[in-house]
Amino acid sequence: MANRIYLCLARMSKAGMEQKYIQEAFDTNWVVPLGPNVNGFEEDLKQFVGGNKEIVALSAGTAAVHLSLLACGVQFGDEVIVQSFTFCASSHPVTYLGGTPVFVDSEPDSWNMDPVLLEEAIEDRIVKTGKKPKAIVPVALYGMSYKIDEIMAIADKYDIPVIEDAAEGFGSRYDGKVLGTFGKYGILSFNGNKMITTSGGGALICPDADAKKEIMYYATQAREAYPYYQHEHIGYNYRMSNICAGIGRGQMTVADEHIAHHKHICKLYELLLTDANGITLHENPSERYDSNYWLNTILLDPNLHVVGEEHAYEIAVQGAVGGAAGVTHQAASLHTNCEPNNNVEAMRMALDKAGIESRPLWKPMHLQPVYKNNPRYENGVSESLFKRGLCLPSGPWVTDEDVQYIVKEILACIE
Repeated sequence: MANRIYLCLARMSKAGMEQKYIQEAFDTNWVVPLGPNVNGFEEDLKQFVGGNKEIVALSAGTAAVHLSLLACGVQFGDEVIVQSFTFCASSHPVTYLGGTPVFVDSEPDSWNMDPVLLEEAIEDRIVKTGKKPKAIVPVALYGMSYKIDEIMAIADKYDIPVIEDAAEGFGSRYDGKVLGTFGKYGILSFNGNKMITTSGGGALICPDADAKKEIMYYATQAREAYPYYQHEHIGYNYRMSNICAGIGRGQMTVADEHIAHHKHICKLYELLLTDANGITLHENPSERYDSNYWLNTILLDPNLHVVGEEHAYEIAVQGAVGGAAGVTHQAASLHTNCEPNNNVEAMRMALDKAGIESRPLWKPMHLQPVYKNNPRYENGVSESLFKRGLCLPSGPWVTDEDVQYIVKEILACIE
């Protein structure tokens, strides 16, 4: 292949609507973290998610997690139950507020928070701390819904608010309803690799206008209504810029097209991998689930032999693996306490050599050194998935021919 195939990069709208809204921002001098594009983008998102929800456009999905926790009353010393199998943005904001993430493992159907362990964790934390956790944060991993009925029933039983981390689940549905609209708050992300992008950014789905007003107050440095700057609470500079919101408004014109494309790519992977023994594609567990398939993921059987696996982990990684992944420290050693199996790493390296970006699944938070002392409720599911799983290219730039090439290279690696 002449060009590298990336995991998931968003694509601009065909009509160039992004440029139109950005130019309007410059023409009207609204080059600030508020303005007509911000208002318009929030209204577009409100219509997209449906219901009576309100939207606040923010600088990042992580900011949305942070502010939702703040709105749920999380303070120093409080505990928040967080899905362990996720990206760190689901848990780090808990620590920003001086709270403690309590990690709950996954169930094997959706790969998301296990409702049985969730209730066990709640009851155990009440016994051990004398109070219940302040919030529950399930995650739509790779776009797949969590077991909403069971999780919401448990949350209602103990009167604990649910913050849905649907950062990867933009446009995913459960029983026909958009993710992020079941709990008290919902998180969306518009990072450059998400279903739609504002180059960076996110949004918080709020239950009503009063909640939106309070979130906006904290997102704009918590200023009081005086002719001078009066601050009675700690606020944050989290509002989305009018420029970024202009990009978002243009992206909303192709949102449905992007979602349909990701689902199409999944069906193509399913077809081409049908006879691939030892490789399992993760798909909707039932008709109630409607994943956007933000990333298509596969599991490699531990007994599957991949060419070159005897050379896996021989060379320490020097920088970020994959696209614009940010700044990293050089790997301190060849191995960590828990890592993908040798055949998974060998497959990743072989695909990389063929010009195909792939990555391991998220390493569970309860296995991260930074959280080594945090409470956790494990069943081994997320650790097993992490050791066996790989993310495949799935974005709007991935063509049918690309998928055929990717699967051909995967099958060529198997002995």
